[in-house]
Amino acid sequence: MWAADAILAFVLAACTVGTVLRQGGGDVPVPSILVQPNLVPAEAAAPVPDAVPAYPLPPVGAVQHLDVVQPWHLVLAALTALPLVVRRRYPLAAFWAVTGASLLFNQRQGGGDPTVYTFLSCVVAAYSAAVYSPYRVRALTSLVTGAGLLAWFHEENFPSFTPSLAPFLVLLGAGLAANAVHTWKQRLRVLQEEHEAATRLAVDRERSRIARELHDVVTHNVSVMVIQAGAARKVMGTAPDRAREALLAVEAGGRTAMTELRHVMGLLTMAGDVPDAGGEADLAPQPGLGQVHALADRVRGTGVPVELTVTGTPVALPAGADLAAYRVVQEALTNTVKHAVGARVRITVEHVPGAVHIDVSDTGGTGAAPAGPGGGRGLIGLRERLAVYGGTLQAGEHPTGGFRVRAVIPIPAPIPAPVEEPA
Repeated sequence: MWAADAILAFVLAACTVGTVLRQGGGDVPVPSILVQPNLVPAEAAAPVPDAVPAYPLPPVGAVQHLDVVQPWHLVLAALTALPLVVRRRYPLAAFWAVTGASLLFNQRQGGGDPTVYTFLSCVVAAYSAAVYSPYRVRALTSLVTGAGLLAWFHEENFPSFTPSLAPFLVLLGAGLAANAVHTWKQRLRVLQEEHEAATRLAVDRERSRIARELHDVVTHNVSVMVIQAGAARKVMGTAPDRAREALLAVEAGGRTAMTELRHVMGLLTMAGDVPDAGGEADLAPQPGLGQVHALADRVRGTGVPVELTVTGTPVALPAGADLAAYRVVQEALTNTVKHAVGARVRITVEHVPGAVHIDVSDTGGTGAAPAGPGGGRGLIGLRERLAVYGGTLQAGEHPTGGFRVRAVIPIPAPIPAPVEEPA
């Protein structure tokens, strides 16, 4: 496109300059003193011999054509088309540069053959301003103003149309129309690519959200079930009652996992696509801070000592923030079960004005892998989940051993009810 615009600009500039060189330096008026009758001496009024031809003097105010071309005139002629090089990048600036140079050039030139090329340059510049300028109001105002200026000095700025120009004008219109269609297709393709990129980004974000949710739901419950199943296998021969309790805990953990998975699948499935197969379990509410006691009891059933402390006056959280708070405790307990065998866990939920503080810490494992976040995906997902509600998450190891997770979730201020003014 840059090459095409450069070729167009230089061709039009060369045609305009060439026409000026062929036509000359323009038309200038002949001083009237050269044709005043009373300034001619009487002796000069004598008859001229037949051998000497008589050349009549031009009338008063006549226009005499001179062949002298000034350099600035050639520069001005070139400037009527050269700004078209940037007609796509700076359409309004190119339009006004071409229009202003054409007005000055045609006023100095006084019409003639170069007007055809200056008019063509103005048409191309106007088309570029209308098609490529992102400022629609400025472009429309510029086009109307420029057309008015050209029409005001129409005798110098508009060429005399002849039948030989008709094919050229038809080709010009066809070329501009084809270019407009091509530009429209390019813009449509760009919009489609932007839409596809936005769709891919939305899909990736949704996949990440689903992965975080599945990680939170599955990892905890499966980890607890694995611990309970291992305990049942070890005591099955010596203590059948304890093995039966462990298997009951495995069953309860499986039911809990299925319930939460149904909640996740309900977010992915449109209503009416899949028949209701969950029964009453699907009616269970999303977990929140109110279910932390049951969560702690399930972990205690695996043999991990868990101490839970709740202080302050509980305040209802939004559903999403309440679920995020529950996931913080769940992820911290999952990491302890997986990476800190034999550790003791302390959970503190503190309700303060305007926020909820959650602190989960363990004492570290004995003879096992150090307590930590594993692959780190769960904690990263928690940070992103809390960030949606303005919360923060801090996680790290204690200098003396163990791992600690701290979360702060702000409580949005209630919207005050409107006060009715007394009549």
